[in-house]
Amino acid sequence: MPLSENFIAKLPKVELHLHLEGSMRPATLRELSRGKGDMESKVEQWIRERQQNDYRYATFADFIEAFKFVVLLLETPEDYALATIRLMEWLAEQNVKYAEITLAAGVVLWKRQPLDQVYEAVRAASLEAGARLGVQVNWIFDAVRQFGAGHARAVLGWASRYRQEGVVAFGLGGDEERGPAGLFADVYREARDCGLHTLAHAGETTGPGSVRETVELLKVERIGHGLTAAREPEVMALLRDRGIPLEGCPGSNASIGLVPEFRDYPLPAFLDAGVTMTLNSDDPALFGTSIGQEFTNAAGAFSLSADQLAGLCENAVRAAFLPEDEKQRLLGQIQQAMAA
Repeated sequence: MPLSENFIAKLPKVELHLHLEGSMRPATLRELSRGKGDMESKVEQWIRERQQNDYRYATFADFIEAFKFVVLLLETPEDYALATIRLMEWLAEQNVKYAEITLAAGVVLWKRQPLDQVYEAVRAASLEAGARLGVQVNWIFDAVRQFGAGHARAVLGWASRYRQEGVVAFGLGGDEERGPAGLFADVYREARDCGLHTLAHAGETTGPGSVRETVELLKVERIGHGLTAAREPEVMALLRDRGIPLEGCPGSNASIGLVPEFRDYPLPAFLDAGVTMTLNSDDPALFGTSIGQEFTNAAGAFSLSADQLAGLCENAVRAAFLPEDEKQRLLGQIQQAMAA
């Protein structure tokens, strides 16, 4: 094993942009489809197609269809709990010490499932598995932006209800063009007022203006993706000056064709501009990646040193929605790994 991969394997990691529903690997999908009629054969066909296409998607809309397919396999709170346990096991394999997992709460409501039962199941599963595996997680409730402000406010209500029980933040995903940031300014103000942290996907499939609006109108603490901010130096300066970290997801962006290849991701431009960067896997099972693979690919594509890789981990710790003493504990683990 090359030194960089050995180092990456031992490096304590923190992941901030990770969707539960997109983390279900083929073995988990098979578990979920068992006993569900013809769903087993449909899952096998779906897995074959993903693998044959090397986890690439022609358009963002194609990816959304894939996401919907796996989401519809989650029929009960017990299904969600199983997905959580399998994700926790995968994180432990990669030496992830802390993760903020996004639950597509808006999709649970769209499916007319009991969000309280779903969340309480995943929360219990994450606590049990976390204690067993040495992985700590908190949760982000995500609304679907194209469903509008009323829908987002409903998700916020649930996030607020569980704020003392592991839900640390309110977020926004989905179609940026059909749900521009300006629609949600009041919802985000309400989220801050009730004590939740805030973040949003922006600059993934639309231009840098979406990032600017998300920063200025929603006053978020982090940006998911922020890819297109690299096209406009003024937007990168805005992120730098306001200290807003980006949850970078290079493998995801390459799989959807937002950049031609992983090596075309503008990580060097962001770093040169002083933007705080973190590395994340997004929907790892849908993109054929993992957080460990993202670090390995970044090390190779951008000739990153051990110090730079550790620095990306430290950025994630500092950007995490954690108390300061817990951040210091995680930073100490990274420093110990560097010393070793």
